[in-house]
Amino acid sequence: MTMNRRILMCSAAIAGIFLGLGAASAEPPPLEQKERYKVGFAQMESNNPWRIAETKSFHDTAESCNWDLVATDAAGSAAKQVADVDSMIAQGIDVLFLPPREEKPLIPAVMKAKAAGIPTFLVDRSVDPAVAKPGDHFVAFLGSDFIDQGKRVAEWVIENFDGDKGVIVELEGTTGSSPANDRKKGFDDRILQDERFEIVASQSGDFARDQGRQVMETLLQAHPDVNIVYAHNDEMAIGAIQALELAGRKPGEDVLVVSIDGTRDALQAIIDGKMGVTVESSPFFGPLACEVMKRYAAGEEIEHWVQVEDRIFTKDNAADHIDEAY
Repeated sequence: MTMNRRILMCSAAIAGIFLGLGAASAEPPPLEQKERYKVGFAQMESNNPWRIAETKSFHDTAESCNWDLVATDAAGSAAKQVADVDSMIAQGIDVLFLPPREEKPLIPAVMKAKAAGIPTFLVDRSVDPAVAKPGDHFVAFLGSDFIDQGKRVAEWVIENFDGDKGVIVELEGTTGSSPANDRKKGFDDRILQDERFEIVASQSGDFARDQGRQVMETLLQAHPDVNIVYAHNDEMAIGAIQALELAGRKPGEDVLVVSIDGTRDALQAIIDGKMGVTVESSPFFGPLACEVMKRYAAGEEIEHWVQVEDRIFTKDNAADHIDEAY
């Protein structure tokens, strides 16, 4: 009995320690108020205008926000992005801004930063919410509503498509990324509520122009009757336009091309009549990151999702906004 009682008491003590640790770690690390911060920005890649514009936004903000910016480029590798965060932690950054390439592989980076006492903000993409949660493992997600972006594209197509049957090819973004998952859900759920439309193929083009072109070339052979192309970003949409033209099709006439991002090339394609719509997904996160970081350092409670409002560009307003596009 004495031995059993000791075991029970020991077990209870250990459980109490773990419960205490869990309670202590149930929120992100604080951020000290000071004049200058060492800020980490672990970019996932720089192979398209959107990513380049986002990185430039952080560099441009560094001077005005009193940052010593440590910026890296993972070159499209989730493993390297995790390693980049490890390196930043070793360099003693005060705060981390992370656009995770994929939802699951970047969770270790988020957890390591928290364990090191570094508050993390996820930028433009998030991680698996079943494993890592805002207000606990990281401070907040700064970004758009990707489901709503896809839904808005679908609603524009439903309103503006004048054919009897919409045969849709969908070019998905990076497999496992939050924008690809959500832009697909938002579009598919809404478009399939209208019986005129059918998605005959859906394949990843990895958010890249050249890959989008290659995938479109292949899908055109299998589905020559396609008359709508929905791309998860403008780069793949431009690639699809190239593939369509090489196949003798006429984007904007016999094939409706729709997308998300709001790049200069996409707005020009809309002006030229080759694209129908693109829903904005702004890359200019630097100023917002500065503002939210300062609020957090001042002790303010940060909303778990700092949502960015997105505009929609069509033939009615593309020319008015092309000079501000990237």
